[in-house]
Amino acid sequence: NCCEQLKVLGVMMDGGLTEQLLLPARKLHPSARLTFDQLALVETLAIGCHAVNRGAPASGDAVLVIGAGPIGLSVIEFTKLSGAKTIVLDLNEQRLDFCRETMGVQQTILSQGDGSDLEELQRLTGGALAQVVFDATGSNKSMSNALNYVGFTGRLVFVGITTQEIAFTQPLMHRRELTLLASRNALPPDFTRIIQLIEEGRIDTRP
Repeated sequence: NCCEQLKVLGVMMDGGLTEQLLLPARKLHPSARLTFDQLALVETLAIGCHAVNRGAPASGDAVLVIGAGPIGLSVIEFTKLSGAKTIVLDLNEQRLDFCRETMGVQQTILSQGDGSDLEELQRLTGGALAQVVFDATGSNKSMSNALNYVGFTGRLVFVGITTQEIAFTQPLMHRRELTLLASRNALPPDFTRIIQLIEEGRIDTRP
């Protein structure tokens, strides 16, 4: 995923939407049981799978996922599987409703832009904040602010991408001895694992 000559179909090279494509068999991830609709979600879910592997939350850790769009939802799937306590932060109440009612994540925070979201996170975590924070927004403003939600010795994983500048004060990162991570695409074992999880019914793709 970090090859200097990486060539992704439909991104660095044409072919993502062609009717037929010739590929080496070693590049394929087969499933005899999944539908085409399910298989179409494997790559999207792999983004979340790889990001959660990078953040490595442990069972019982407080994890904050910022952004409940498609990529944020894929991150949520794998934080739940890790056994971590998942909390979701978003600007959109409808997305948070979906997280509660469909994804089974009961602890959500509606961002008001007035600092109350940080206070709510402190309340939900007993003042410790999150051990792992995933920012899946792609917003440089959100990504710059995300460091404030990470507790001592915690980890911040940037899943979303921005071309704009990200800025934060270094003393906060230094005092808490934080780790900043980036997550890019996914690895072949992620695809194999996801296909198996869907086949076993541990990930429900219908929502």
